[in-house]
Amino acid sequence: MKLKFLGTGTSTGVPQIGCGCAVCQSEDAHDKRLRASVLVSVGETNILIDCGPDFREQMLRIGSPKLEALLITHSHYDHVSGIDDLRPYCTIGDGFPIYCKSDVATDLKERVPYCFAEHPYPGVPTLNINEISTKPFMIGEVEIVPLPVMHYKLPIVGYKIGNLAYITDAKVVPDSTIEILRGVDTLVINALRTKEHISHMTLAQALDVINAIKPRIAYLTHLSHDMGLHNEVSRRMPENVKLAHDDLSIFIPY
Repeated sequence: MKLKFLGTGTSTGVPQIGCGCAVCQSEDAHDKRLRASVLVSVGETNILIDCGPDFREQMLRIGSPKLEALLITHSHYDHVSGIDDLRPYCTIGDGFPIYCKSDVATDLKERVPYCFAEHPYPGVPTLNINEISTKPFMIGEVEIVPLPVMHYKLPIVGYKIGNLAYITDAKVVPDSTIEILRGVDTLVINALRTKEHISHMTLAQALDVINAIKPRIAYLTHLSHDMGLHNEVSRRMPENVKLAHDDLSIFIPY
């Protein structure tokens, strides 16, 4: 199984517009972060997790691979606003498959109603929304396990695929989710910055979750410019924790 980090930044991206801090002015490619999204490949099956405003650029960067489905963690703009750009992928059967919770499905239908009209305008994306719960489901032969987490007061989901767990935008990871993930090989988890935030985990809080789950290796994502320079922060990480960066590819035993 392969995971490609398409974007590892928070909602503003890095550099942030108008910011003169050392991170935003850095010439190191590791400090340039598009909005958070990944591509998971299991055999010939490519599964996208989240589809934010940088989706088009992200796909062009990696050669526009085929996609079988989209998993959505939650409906905040930086995770779903690239939906319209899925139209080149909307030639599959009844439309491009999207898997999400019911509240996300409702939000999408309100944000892009033209995609769900009874008589849609020719050329608009055709989207096949599949509502999920906490129960595992299949995309082809690939099992997907939703992982309940809390984004401040909003219940959202991460996903477990084989020996990979992907969690973003969490403030709290419930004990029940930690139990599901205990001992997973590879954990990707959000860590916004070092200072407290109302709806995202800090670096210290993410490290606490990593220590509870005890993966072989963990990657931090959804990073803001307030986290600091990639190379400097990386040197302070525990041996089994790394800062993810855009375009990083990792391989995971399935």
